Amino acid sequence: MTFDQIVFDPLLPWPAIWIAVILFDVAVILAAFRRLSGWWLRGLAGIALLLALLNPSLQDEEREPLTDIVVAVVDESASQRVSDRAEQSAQALAHLEAEVAGRENTELRVVRVGDDEGDGGSLVLGALAEALAEEPQGRLAGAVLITDGRVHDPEAAPSLPAPLHTLLTGREADWDRRVVVRNAPAFGILDEELTLTVRVEDQGAAPGAATAPLTIAVDGGAPMRFDVPVNEDMELPFVLPHGGMNILQFETPAAEGELTDRNNAAVIQINGVRDRLRVLLVSGEPHPGERTWRNLLKSDASVDLVHFTILRPPEKQDGVPVEELSLIAFPTYELFVEKLQDFDLVIFDRYRRQGILPNEYLLNVANYVENGGAVLVAGGPEYASAESVHRSPLGEVLPGAPTARVVEDGFVPRLSELGQRHPVTEGLEDLAPQPTAEDGTPGWGRWFRLIDVTPSPEATGVMEGPEGRPLLLLQRVGEGRAALLATDHSWLWDRGFEGGGPQLELLRRLAHWLMKEPELEEEALWVEPAGQTMRIIRRTLGEEVPPVTITAPDGTETVVELEEVSPGRWEILWEAPEIGLYRLTDGVEETVIALGPAAPREFEQTIATAEVLAPVVEPTNGGVVRIEEGLPALRDVREGRPAVGRGWIGITPREAYATADITVTPLLPSWAFLLLSALLVLGAWLREGRR
Repeated sequence: MTFDQIVFDPLLPWPAIWIAVILFDVAVILAAFRRLSGWWLRGLAGIALLLALLNPSLQDEEREPLTDIVVAVVDESASQRVSDRAEQSAQALAHLEAEVAGRENTELRVVRVGDDEGDGGSLVLGALAEALAEEPQGRLAGAVLITDGRVHDPEAAPSLPAPLHTLLTGREADWDRRVVVRNAPAFGILDEELTLTVRVEDQGAAPGAATAPLTIAVDGGAPMRFDVPVNEDMELPFVLPHGGMNILQFETPAAEGELTDRNNAAVIQINGVRDRLRVLLVSGEPHPGERTWRNLLKSDASVDLVHFTILRPPEKQDGVPVEELSLIAFPTYELFVEKLQDFDLVIFDRYRRQGILPNEYLLNVANYVENGGAVLVAGGPEYASAESVHRSPLGEVLPGAPTARVVEDGFVPRLSELGQRHPVTEGLEDLAPQPTAEDGTPGWGRWFRLIDVTPSPEATGVMEGPEGRPLLLLQRVGEGRAALLATDHSWLWDRGFEGGGPQLELLRRLAHWLMKEPELEEEALWVEPAGQTMRIIRRTLGEEVPPVTITAPDGTETVVELEEVSPGRWEILWEAPEIGLYRLTDGVEETVIALGPAAPREFEQTIATAEVLAPVVEPTNGGVVRIEEGLPALRDVREGRPAVGRGWIGITPREAYATADITVTPLLPSWAFLLLSALLVLGAWLREGRR
């Protein structure tokens, strides 16, 4: 039983009590003013009467003492797993548990904080605020953070009624190196120079190296090695090698003694776009499909088309007056010698050798293809004749040789077995205006002419005509590519004959394959990320694909088997355990992908520091203690006093309790107050009467 306080339970409402007090004061003042000798006895009688009205009681409480609470927040984010910080944290927590266990009336609450979802970093102070919200403030004796100090939510720091301390992991001798890429654009124009800013940065107690090796790889290819200055921004001019997504990987090898290599690489993705697609279209004699080619290419605003139709060969003599002939000469020298390398694609549409383009010019075209150019031949009957362009130096790079036979029966084009897998023709049957027939015939219109050709050994046939004859042949030649469409009737699809067909999509894909767009490569491995989920995609012309090995940012490897979802396309969904840089390879193809930044926020700054937490700790009279300097003892300190010293940290005992029972005992019975008041009034009367 503990005496707590005197409580009042008035017998009258408080307004009546106050009126009585006022009347009593007036009566006492008048008695004193009249110099009545018993005025003070009258005053005491009034007080006794007022106490009777107030009904005072003694309140006794039965109290049960409550334990003081110390909250420990243990940072288990990614940066706490480098070096021996995890062991330091475990030792500090075990020491703190032992110190609290050795104290009476004190208990420890432990909160563990891992990596935030996404790339939020270490949200240690937010976790502390949540833990404090669950505990009574009157029992909180102190809080301890076990962390490297690299927290990313200082704005979430709560107000504490007790000291806050930090046990700092890490070591004074720690140092780390990282790669930073600044001002990387999201897209770039092909053949135009971009400027990237790259920095190799040393942090902490670095050895002071002047330079560091840096490798740069594009799309997982062979890396280029440079020695770059440390802690200096370096302007790097760069030209995108191809259209589509270009993946650039910057990496510096792990140096001896540095904390981690998780931030030694940076990956950026730049989408390469063509400013203008430059196409040279050379047409032979006029035919219904010529306008289709021109309209198709001119319909795309990004295509710069140069089109020449050879209507009158030099040997033609028909008596037409010279003044009625066009005086514009065919600029053969400019196009096929001076400007040929400026074109992305050269198309010969039903062109025959007529003496206008000598063999030297056609040899230039062949060399242009060998050196990385692209040529497409759309052949008609002239391709099977003695004037065929194949019977020129250009024939060395074409994927099919004519047999001199022309098939002129109606037929529905089909995709070959490889064509169902090849990205140029994959899925074209789904774009047919009519459903595929039961015998497998695609639901598009017929063509009526096919030039019989013999494929070269390196050619890939993706479309077939009657009796399996090659219709569309593709071939890689040196660094360039060539294609042969062995018909001049593809325009029937554009005109909608018998429902037509996907001519626009076919020719678009064909042109992009010729220009080496990555999304149309036959053998490719790439990743489509969605959050931390990867869609791993492998395209191949083969029947099987090897398993893919995924190397995580921490170096662990995971092997996954892909499943075929369509001919030539294999996929799998895989949930990544954390953000960062992943490397994927199946032994043939390889790629890299960065989920979030290549170096997460946890690894932007890895050196342990008290700078971030000091403004939060100091107002509570707490302190920061490095674990490597020794683990501190736990002491009691009074509220408002410094709570840290050499070899110790302090907590403030709260002496909190819970009330188990309350007993209320009247100070005196009401009749006792009345009797006392009556006696005092009688005493005043006797004193005044005697006077």
